[in-house]
Amino acid sequence: MSEIRPPRPAAVAGVIASVGVLAAVTLWARASTHTSMLGLDIAVAAVSLVAALAQLWWPVAGALVATLLAVVSPVATPAATLGALQVARRRRLPAAAAVAAAGIAAHLVQGLWRPNAGISLGWWLVLTCVGYGALLGWGALAQARHALLISLRERAHRAEAEQGRRIAEARMAERNKLAREMHDVLAHRLSLVATHAGAMEYRPDSSPEQLARAAGVVRAGVHQALEELRQVISLLRDEDDGHEVDTAQQPTLEDLPGLVVEARQAGDQVRLQDEVVDAGSLPAAAARTVFRLVQEGLTNARKHAHGQPVEVSLHGSPGTRLLVTVRNPLPERGSAPTTPGSGTGLIGLTERVRLAGGQLDHHATGGEFRLQAWLPWPA
Repeated sequence: MSEIRPPRPAAVAGVIASVGVLAAVTLWARASTHTSMLGLDIAVAAVSLVAALAQLWWPVAGALVATLLAVVSPVATPAATLGALQVARRRRLPAAAAVAAAGIAAHLVQGLWRPNAGISLGWWLVLTCVGYGALLGWGALAQARHALLISLRERAHRAEAEQGRRIAEARMAERNKLAREMHDVLAHRLSLVATHAGAMEYRPDSSPEQLARAAGVVRAGVHQALEELRQVISLLRDEDDGHEVDTAQQPTLEDLPGLVVEARQAGDQVRLQDEVVDAGSLPAAAARTVFRLVQEGLTNARKHAHGQPVEVSLHGSPGTRLLVTVRNPLPERGSAPTTPGSGTGLIGLTERVRLAGGQLDHHATGGEFRLQAWLPWPA
């Protein structure tokens, strides 16, 4: 196991102060009664101080040296006990228990060789065992606390990394949503342009006023398509800069009549049946999904069955669900679409409805194509 903390100047100063002071006090206390061994005690005090400093780099070796010195002199006891604490804090339990056992044995020998007049050998042994046991427990507790702090710090780093990953995924999801918006909006706009351009191509005998009006519609449609593409690109650039995407201009149910008017101007026979109660309470995300669903339905009808009647119906109220249906007659067999498509519009629309918590169904039945979806509408 690696050391809990590297030696720092404050740690060095603390060891010198604590061990030096305790050794000096012990040396002064025994100077008056054991003058014959004063020289030995002074030498042991100096070497034990060096051993205590060595424990900051090599805890086991420094503790064993101080323990050996404690056999011959009590002035090495502060360094020996500090060594036991260092090993308990920075090494595994077997090594710490071995150093503690060596310390107990050393002080037992010390008590036999240089007994303390103020306490019996039995009590001396009991106090030694209790002291080393307390040091062993204290060190193990400090080691466990340090390991817990490291674990919490790593968990915080992982949580931060996970948060960063979630932010990246959210941005990617928003980017995908913008890509779907671009497909839906531009497909609808360009289908209108293609319809009017086709009318100009197949009806060259139209009056100059009609041709001019159709050309104006084409020019306006292309201009709007370019403007919408510019807005999407701007939004993508804003996201690259870390800015939030502004959804304040996103369509709602209130924009459906304008969408129907555009389709009618392109020659589509669209009938809107709106039976929605309290449309203002519909969540914004659901409202955008409904708008894109109707937009995709009108675009498909214009591509595959241009000029045929299209029926759009909306039913729902808060607390139930919103049902949206777009129906149009099937095209004649062998007829080609008026404008090419990518074939992914309904796939993207299905995913959009699913993300909104609803379901989408599209199928041909009874000579007509039906696009139907329901969305949850909380009360």
